[in-house]
Amino acid sequence: MRLSTDALSRRGLILGGSALLAGCATGGAATPPTALLAETSPVAAPAAPPPPPRIQTAQTFAPPPLDPYRQVRPELMQRAMAALDIHHRRVPLRDRMYIVDFQKFSGEERLFEVDLISGQVMAFRTSHGRGSDPQHSGYARNFSNTPDSYMSSLGAYATAGAGWGSQQGPNVLLDGLDYSNDKARDRAIIVHGADYADPAFLAREGKLGRSYGCFSTAHTDLPMLRERMGEGRLLFAYT
Repeated sequence: MRLSTDALSRRGLILGGSALLAGCATGGAATPPTALLAETSPVAAPAAPPPPPRIQTAQTFAPPPLDPYRQVRPELMQRAMAALDIHHRRVPLRDRMYIVDFQKFSGEERLFEVDLISGQVMAFRTSHGRGSDPQHSGYARNFSNTPDSYMSSLGAYATAGAGWGSQQGPNVLLDGLDYSNDKARDRAIIVHGADYADPAFLAREGKLGRSYGCFSTAHTDLPMLRERMGEGRLLFAYT
């Protein structure tokens, strides 16, 4: 069977096109596998330097606030702290100190133990001298260092340890450190328990009784105060 010229031409075009397509699919230089890996593999990042060594720094801690509930008048606290520094040779112990606020009524708690480490404060009642309050109003108005005046004395005292007297029994001895109270030993000014400083007396009379100038406390408070006051601590009385 003879093919026409048009049929031969179309067959030639088809065959030629197939060959061309085959040549395009296989022609050209093949890409090496290593080149493909180089193009597709991510570039490794440089290793990070090691962190610098941590330097340990000393930590400082602020002490707790002194008297956080403001039981002691700030002015009185400042005066007591100043007395602690002035008389540091006679009051070497600085773990706690004692403050008496004679501006307060005798029925109020006005003897304060101030813990200088924790900042906490404990309060007790204490009497004043009958000569300081001749009308027995409950307020100390006059103060003296004179023997037989029966008045309370103001200023800084150093606790001198536990004592025992024939009249008052257990007590805490005191040494006056200022010109306003330096006769405290001669006047036998001490811390001792007394019936007129007990809660029952206060409930009945509405105020504490008066001493001869001593810091009289309730019998129930004295044992702890006697032990904790010890020797070499400050007792500061002021108005």
